[in-house]
Amino acid sequence: MLLADRTRSPVERLPAALLLSTGTLVLSATAPTAQERSESVTQSHAVALDELAVQGTGSGTRLLAGVPYTAAPTGLNLTAPNRSGSRLDLSPLETPASIEVISGQKIRERGQETVQEAITQNAAGITTIGAPGNGLGAYTSRGFAGVNSVMQLYDGTRLYVGAGTITYPFDTWNVDRIEVLRGPASVLYGDGAIGGVINVVPKKPVAVPINTARAALGSDGVKRLAFDSGGPVGETVFYRLNVSANQADGWLRQNGNFANLAVSGAVLYQATPDLAFTLSHDYGYQEPSRYFGTPLIGGRIDPHTRFNNYNVDDSRIVFKDNWTQFKTEWTPSADITIRNTAYRLVSDRHWRNVETYAFVLGTGLIRRTNPIEIFHNQEQIGNRFDAAFKGELFGLRNEFVAGFDVNHIRFSHTNNSPYRGESVVDPFIFSPGVFSSLDPTTLGYVTTSDQYSLFAEDRLVLTDQLSLIAGVRYDAPTVHREDPRSPSAGFTKDFSALSYRFGAVYNPTPDRSLYASYATAVDPVNSLITLTLAQKDFELSTGEQIEIGYKQSFWEGRGEFTLAGYRIKKDNLLTADPLRPSVSVQVGSQSSHGVEAFASVGLWENWRVEGNIALLHAQYDDFQQAVGGVAVNFAGNQPINVPERIANLWLSWSFAPRWQARAGVQFVGETYSDFANTVRRPAYEVVNASVDYRVSETSHFSVRAYNLLDKVYPVTGSSASWLLGRPRSVEVAYAVTF
Repeated sequence: MLLADRTRSPVERLPAALLLSTGTLVLSATAPTAQERSESVTQSHAVALDELAVQGTGSGTRLLAGVPYTAAPTGLNLTAPNRSGSRLDLSPLETPASIEVISGQKIRERGQETVQEAITQNAAGITTIGAPGNGLGAYTSRGFAGVNSVMQLYDGTRLYVGAGTITYPFDTWNVDRIEVLRGPASVLYGDGAIGGVINVVPKKPVAVPINTARAALGSDGVKRLAFDSGGPVGETVFYRLNVSANQADGWLRQNGNFANLAVSGAVLYQATPDLAFTLSHDYGYQEPSRYFGTPLIGGRIDPHTRFNNYNVDDSRIVFKDNWTQFKTEWTPSADITIRNTAYRLVSDRHWRNVETYAFVLGTGLIRRTNPIEIFHNQEQIGNRFDAAFKGELFGLRNEFVAGFDVNHIRFSHTNNSPYRGESVVDPFIFSPGVFSSLDPTTLGYVTTSDQYSLFAEDRLVLTDQLSLIAGVRYDAPTVHREDPRSPSAGFTKDFSALSYRFGAVYNPTPDRSLYASYATAVDPVNSLITLTLAQKDFELSTGEQIEIGYKQSFWEGRGEFTLAGYRIKKDNLLTADPLRPSVSVQVGSQSSHGVEAFASVGLWENWRVEGNIALLHAQYDDFQQAVGGVAVNFAGNQPINVPERIANLWLSWSFAPRWQARAGVQFVGETYSDFANTVRRPAYEVVNASVDYRVSETSHFSVRAYNLLDKVYPVTGSSASWLLGRPRSVEVAYAVTF
């Protein structure tokens, strides 16, 4: 695979005049009235596509899968139907699970430029462990960590995880909303979702013309430019196009610059009043900062090394993603809806870096190891179909959906394993040097995976207040691996898994609900499509959850509140055999239990407070690892990278006509980098703030401060180094709708 030279990236080829022509300005969301128009389609084109928004003139009421609701930029959208928690298009109030719907308008108002920021600063109990090696898209939820336990979807479609890496989506400009389902979700999406699911839903075609532009400049050489356009093309065709480009010199002294480009487009054809087709394509190009962490000196970050990057000068990271989807929705009657999604997803990735750094006390130098060059080439082709029916069962109102999902995945991994080579540099004054490896970069292995699944879900309405909901899914993936370096390491392995969920929802009033549910889930012992020969004989890890909760909308929608309690247990973890510590056996277990709460309240006409908190206890129940040739049991210890205290708080204040101020605090509790819980990463809190001025009904000016208190904190890390969050920075932006 040949990748363009970094100096010729798509972002950097944009004319400089284009990036600067809109002035010294910064992001903010568009005016709410324009935003409402931009996310809607007129009632005369009432298409029932699952994410298509339909709105009458100025009403704020939309149709989502044919169900009316009122969108809100704040709170959880408890009455808004969504498909992340159920394929029956139920609202969170009707679903026996913990679901949040984070509107794109709220994300942009808070200045959250990345999907990672939007999720971790808004969703309850979700934290990031994103790093360049995993594509900057790994999370923790309910005591479970990583891309193989917290699944990510884009517009309802899952890209299978290759070698522990997810690289799309990353930009929030094209986001209509982010739907977060916490807890096991294998009954909906298959293996790899015991901690939860994050579904990023992009903006959709619109019938009312909309054009929005945004420009921003900031500290560390930040430049941002974005454009959103949509509207009708004739009587039956509608479109949406979003483009976002970002560049920065970065906050590091060496190799801290980054650039990216995100393009999202969709065309909807309303063939008949009950039949619609949507073709969409999304392209993402990223050159993230080539920063893999700052080495600890004496167990802490030395202030003199905070801004140093110890990677080599010719380091390189490039991610390219292409997602194409063709959706069909047919509603032959008010009680029948048939949906089909055909898709092709392609990811090409390249790393060339020295990735591991450790301070050596005896020499006072930084030892750099793991000169790694890796290429990923991944293609996934598939089709998802479901049919939903509304009717009666035993004289009771009933809703039922059933379908299938099939796909074929090809993944190749080119690398310079075993990544030998090392160098040393002075911690304070050094020349980065260049990449050098003792091993050539050649094709490592190729896998092909074929998967099919069958799923069904049912909702039986016993009374106007009580409903029973059940779901089941059967998955049958087959993985075939070829290893050119070692032909005997090739294999073919079949897996199978059955997941299910039972729940009851009691609605004493239309705006509140009590629920209880039991759900099962499965996780792979590693990324399923990149299993090794040593892992092929292990089965999928299994898990189960019991959850109870309460949800309420009050004060005529001005306030929302949710409370959930749960217990999850995961079995069949890989653990060391006590009698043969060098041999792994699949008998380990891990569990967590906790509570999560969310509240959003409009206190007065010009004040709103919104916050969430997650308190949990997570532990290894039976988990042994080989230490010095001896099997050591770490039962009772806190799992790696999992915090047990997480909270977010946001306050907004419209203190004068056309003016609004916002402040947010994100708190993440302490975590550990080792099984023995001897290497602790401290808790941290990050404060962000902004001031917005509405210049006119169609334009907006903003000033935003990130990490206002300039906190030095670790996003993730190891026993030898921490990957630090960005220091204090400021941006100014301007957005206009025309």
